[in-house]
Amino acid sequence: MTEPHVRPDVRRFLDYLNNLPGPRSHQVGPVEARNMMHASRHVADAPVGELAVNRDLVAAGPAGEIPLRLFDARHERAPGPLMVFFHGGGFVLGDVGTHEPFCAEMARQLDLPVVSVDYRLAPENPWPAGIEDAIAATRWIAQSPEALGRHVTGLVLCGDSAGGNFAIVVSLSLRDEPAAAPVLAQWPIYPAADPAKGYPSFQDFGEGYLLSQDAMRWFDTCYCADPTDWRYSPMVKSQAGMPPTLVLTASLDPIRDQGRAYAAATAEAGVHTVFREAKGNIHGFINLRKAIPSSEDDIHGCFRILKLMIGEGSGL
Repeated sequence: MTEPHVRPDVRRFLDYLNNLPGPRSHQVGPVEARNMMHASRHVADAPVGELAVNRDLVAAGPAGEIPLRLFDARHERAPGPLMVFFHGGGFVLGDVGTHEPFCAEMARQLDLPVVSVDYRLAPENPWPAGIEDAIAATRWIAQSPEALGRHVTGLVLCGDSAGGNFAIVVSLSLRDEPAAAPVLAQWPIYPAADPAKGYPSFQDFGEGYLLSQDAMRWFDTCYCADPTDWRYSPMVKSQAGMPPTLVLTASLDPIRDQGRAYAAATAEAGVHTVFREAKGNIHGFINLRKAIPSSEDDIHGCFRILKLMIGEGSGL
């Protein structure tokens, strides 16, 4: 492989990251790894900023209450679309707190309410617990429950990495068994879209680019999923009839090729698909806006496209 293009701010961050002493997250167990992810937010991510609404909710789930967080730049809204967000973290790490800055930014820039889903994590709750929570929470939100305080006319599903997998799987679930509100668009961000299949980027960028092969193997062991089941490997199902899709990948990401393959699959199935790749950027960049300032351009470029998709889908 020829030497890949690495942006200057990405190179500075990787040099800092790769020279940090001490064990990596996959070497310390899930509890400490989650603490490390929380700590990194304050070093690498942008601040949450001002919002009119930032409050916790709960939805009824298959194993009890599912924590949610509502972000909105407006106190009150007319009926309209709402975004449901599923955080990344290899199905093991992350929560509504780790992705709070990004959800707040989406709420402001897209002028939409955003609900972040705090699904159950592995290994304490292996597959399919987390995706069952994601589907149940989305169906609950679609019903415009009184606790939400917003009348939902359509859903936009979004997630990063493992959460990108969830966004696709939830879209498939609602395609096959529609919810109370339609899915207007989906935005999987560097998604684990085809996790059971090997791709060249796993080898090309599996060491030295933040997300490592060892970490991914640890995530797989913790999650303990059935690789033949569409609730883990969504590309075993046809993507025909899926909502308009925006796929965002990073060129230096070991799971880059999964996102590329997913964009190709939706396009081949006749789905309105837009594919964008953050050249010279790494996995996880939506949570690295302070450490990698150029990531703002990648994110805001997608916001412009998503606004068009949502407007077309909702008739705005």
